Amino acid sequence: MVNTRFALSHGPVDLLDDTEVAHLWLVRHELLPDRVALNGRQFGRLLGLREALCSLFEAREARSVPPRESLDTLNSALAAAPATPRLAWTADGPHRADEPDTGNPAGAALSLLADDTAELLTGPESPQLAPCAADGCTRWFLRSHAARRWCTTKCGNRVRAARAYAARKTR
Repeated sequence: MVNTRFALSHGPVDLLDDTEVAHLWLVRHELLPDRVALNGRQFGRLLGLREALCSLFEAREARSVPPRESLDTLNSALAAAPATPRLAWTADGPHRADEPDTGNPAGAALSLLADDTAELLTGPESPQLAPCAADGCTRWFLRSHAARRWCTTKCGNRVRAARAYAARKTR
């Protein structure tokens, strides 16, 4: 969700630009049923959660303590519609199958996003979380290789092209 706001050559892009677009994003990511509308208050909470997650990612990268408000926002989303633990049984045997609270679909969506973030920040992939090193890029990614510095090859190509242009210009 932190990567829903970024810049392209033609300008800034926000995939959560308004209530309808945010609803579509949540539906496409299977976080909210299509028939459930997103109201203004829920939309505000979604945007607030995105800002909090960005702040938490930045604090983790800087190895500093995040602002208290960011932690409070994440924890509030976690508590909004906590999943109910269940035991499921398939051909492979028993396993946990936590079910989100279906009585509050928007709260469940926020709770799932917050839970994924908490898992990412505390789980085994946490050391791989990195910001893109390309100028102007605000995206985050999981570094799959120690030398990887960009979120996509497009950002890497842009940096290399700018470096080559600068080198030619100084000659």
